[in-house]
Amino acid sequence: MINKTPVLLLTGYLGSGKTTLLNRILSNQKGIRFAVVVNDIGEVNIDAELIQQGGIVDQKDDSLVALQNGCICCTLKMDLVEQLHELLAMKRFDYIVIEASGICEPAPIAQTICSMPTLAPQYVKDGIAELDCIVTIVDAMRMRDEFCNGENLIKNTIADDDIENLLIQQIEFCNLVLVNKAADVSLPELNRIKQIIHALQPKAEITECNYGDVDFDKILNTKMFDFDEVAGSAAWIQAIENHDEVHDEDDEEEVEHEHHHEHEHEHHHEHEHEHHHHHDEEHEHEHHHHHDEEHPEGCTCGHCHHNEETGEAEEYGIGTFVYMRRRPFNLGLFDNFVARHWPKNVIRAKGICYFGDEFDTCYVFEQAGKQFQLRNAGQWYATMPADELEDLMLREPAVRKDWDDEYGDRMQKLVFIGQHLDKKEISALLDECLE
Repeated sequence: MINKTPVLLLTGYLGSGKTTLLNRILSNQKGIRFAVVVNDIGEVNIDAELIQQGGIVDQKDDSLVALQNGCICCTLKMDLVEQLHELLAMKRFDYIVIEASGICEPAPIAQTICSMPTLAPQYVKDGIAELDCIVTIVDAMRMRDEFCNGENLIKNTIADDDIENLLIQQIEFCNLVLVNKAADVSLPELNRIKQIIHALQPKAEITECNYGDVDFDKILNTKMFDFDEVAGSAAWIQAIENHDEVHDEDDEEEVEHEHHHEHEHEHHHEHEHEHHHHHDEEHEHEHHHHHDEEHPEGCTCGHCHHNEETGEAEEYGIGTFVYMRRRPFNLGLFDNFVARHWPKNVIRAKGICYFGDEFDTCYVFEQAGKQFQLRNAGQWYATMPADELEDLMLREPAVRKDWDDEYGDRMQKLVFIGQHLDKKEISALLDECLE
């Protein structure tokens, strides 16, 4: 009998709380052996680095796979297939969790996973990765602050390359919608957000949570995923199907043909919306460390019109870059930059930083839309006793690789994701904050 390993796919817009939930899952007390695939579009996968440094998973034993510089829904499809195959071949894991990039569209990812048995014989000889559940995480605070409690998602003026379109697709293609940070909005706001989600996706279960504190029984070993059911669960599809039922027999053949064509393209962008549509990774450590392809056979994911080198990033005009310096920030200047000069086109920023008045303390800085957070992440390795530090460098070569004679492992390392970013301007503004 072929061994089947269940897969949980986490999707959600940038900064929704996927990594927070992932860390809670990995810290489970149920004895489940997890493998993790973390995808990011940037040249640095900061979420993977932060997960690893939390000591929950170890990249050295291949339980953590970081896929970056592209999206697994388009440009990294076969990379995902190969990594899943390698994890299955290890025969060490009870469960695989995939954290998709914030700009990934879930339907093509699901199709890739489901198509693995048909791609080549080697992909099934060590077992099958079986998609168990797709969970989309929605940040209630961002829905309130940036999307008018979701009202912006049901406007009939949404273009294919609007960010709203991406968020809609994530909501429409899933089994479960987690409304994260639910306690941070008022009850009427929360109710309206849930109404909008239900209007877009009437078949998915909607669950409230706060910073990923969801009951794991709701998301693990659910056996909820069925491709055809999820593909046809969006409200606009239901409306079409219900409308088809009232057509007379002579029209039915033509209607069915057109509807089938839409399904083949994963309903990608081709619909009109006729209905009115703190990050808190749990790191408990004392010292910080950081450290063309073709589509699968039979692919009908609807991404064929994308630039295959850039995928979603190209489609939505999204770029990314890493700001890295060694000198400390002046806290007052950095705070002024964030409060008064933060570029409006930055969608998401995340990384590690430090300040001149707290030279030995590492902080995790993150921004998602209008939300900003600065969190103490412990002491830099440079503060360790010399003998302990030397032992660490022998065990962790990456520490030595990133070491600076003057600053040790202290650094500013911030990843920026946004639309039409001006790297030179942002870097210059940040340089003015350095001491």
